[in-house]
Amino acid sequence: MNDCLFFGRNKKPKLIKNESYRITKPIQFENENENENENENENENENEKQIKQISTRNYSTIFLFKNGKAIEYLENSNENPQKIQIEENIQKVTVGNLNEAILTKEGNVFAKGKDINSKNPKEFINISLLIKDTNDRIIEDFVSSRDSIYLLTSNQNAYGIGSNGNCELGFDSETLKKTEKPILMMKNISKIFSGNDSTQVFFLNSNQELFSCGLNDYGQLGLGESRKKEINIQKLTKIQNIPKGKIIDIQCGNYHSII
Repeated sequence: MNDCLFFGRNKKPKLIKNESYRITKPIQFENENENENENENENENENEKQIKQISTRNYSTIFLFKNGKAIEYLENSNENPQKIQIEENIQKVTVGNLNEAILTKEGNVFAKGKDINSKNPKEFINISLLIKDTNDRIIEDFVSSRDSIYLLTSNQNAYGIGSNGNCELGFDSETLKKTEKPILMMKNISKIFSGNDSTQVFFLNSNQELFSCGLNDYGQLGLGESRKKEINIQKLTKIQNIPKGKIIDIQCGNYHSII
């Protein structure tokens, strides 16, 4: 396993045992199941034990390893980190406020959360299979916002699922408060950007045109000047006055966005 450092609030049940509540300097983090995993996979290539990605927010943290396996730490659980029981090779993970999602090599997205599966919010379900158009069920990429998840299909169509409390799914929040089935938001999309603590989303099409919707109380969508006039942007709206040039990346915070 490669080196992983931790610092900050170490709330119980602790990510790092026998350490203080507040860790002010980086210390090495070790997976509690590492020795157990080594015994189970004695012949596994050392490179396949390396961390590929980490996604974290208030209530959970997911570690994805290069061998396509993942474990999750839950804040409100006294148990050791749990293996995520997805048989397919995991390629990417994401953690929002109260949702988690996993993208597999086969193009399936498994997700869980109260706005994803209200009947059993702790169970991962394959939300790819819930897309109405069967030709759109292979997922190339995905991102999560604070309360929603966005899917990009192999046909370059963008879908959203989860909460629409701040119009982050591109619909009037009074008409649609949330959806547990992916709904089509835009076509001809090359990239989706959001943040796991944000309520805004950006869609970039193949012509390098950028669209956004969601909460705009501080102008984080790049639309409107007044907090009072345009708090929630209900429809995906094109952002004007972006300098010419290829958009490489967008990072979304709670109250701001950076291109």
